[in-house]
Amino acid sequence: MELRIPLSERTSGGSARERVYAMLREAIVSAELEPGRRLSENELGERLGVSRTPIREALVRLRDERLVAIAPQLGTFVTLISTQAVGDAHFVREALECSAIRLAATRARDGDLAALQANLAAQSHAEADRDATAFDGLDDALHKTLCGLSGHAIAWDLSRRANGHLDRVRRLSLPEPGYLGEMVAEHRSVVAAVAQGDPDAAEAALRHHLRMVLSSLPAIQAAHPHYFEES
Repeated sequence: MELRIPLSERTSGGSARERVYAMLREAIVSAELEPGRRLSENELGERLGVSRTPIREALVRLRDERLVAIAPQLGTFVTLISTQAVGDAHFVREALECSAIRLAATRARDGDLAALQANLAAQSHAEADRDATAFDGLDDALHKTLCGLSGHAIAWDLSRRANGHLDRVRRLSLPEPGYLGEMVAEHRSVVAAVAQGDPDAAEAALRHHLRMVLSSLPAIQAAHPHYFEES
């Protein structure tokens, strides 16, 4: 895992703090920093080329997202995936994004729809190449754009902040055979409903899509039992 931050960002204050947080969050969500792993501020600081201060700040943010646990006298650990936290994240995401897409369906213009179609085309290429990393970025970009079209971009920010455990399960699902194809098809249904200006259809398509991750949870838990908290 390449965690080194460019010198220009390390000396720019705020951007370095954000980059440290983003890189550590990505490493946890992708399981490169696997569940249960003990984290050392000194080791992470050396690998990232930063002081302990931005590392500590990032870990506090990640603790608030329930992605790390900070135990006095014991250390800091990547949390195991909690099915309760997955359910909580899904509840928040569905509530926010389904409300947002109803507005997006009434506000999207030709240029917005063209951008959504371009994203879908790129998703199809990523699926054909079996490039889960590229697909993941495009997936996030699509949902962020749809939230933005509602006029309430904060919906995406709040959803993402709550989504840590759900994102971990989603990332584990991406390599599953046929999963990327299903995701692309569901995204196309969501965008088609938005293009038709139909809030009810857009909400229904998105709600069905968001529940795909929950439906895959038992299989993912069975495949990676050591990543999950005991029920």
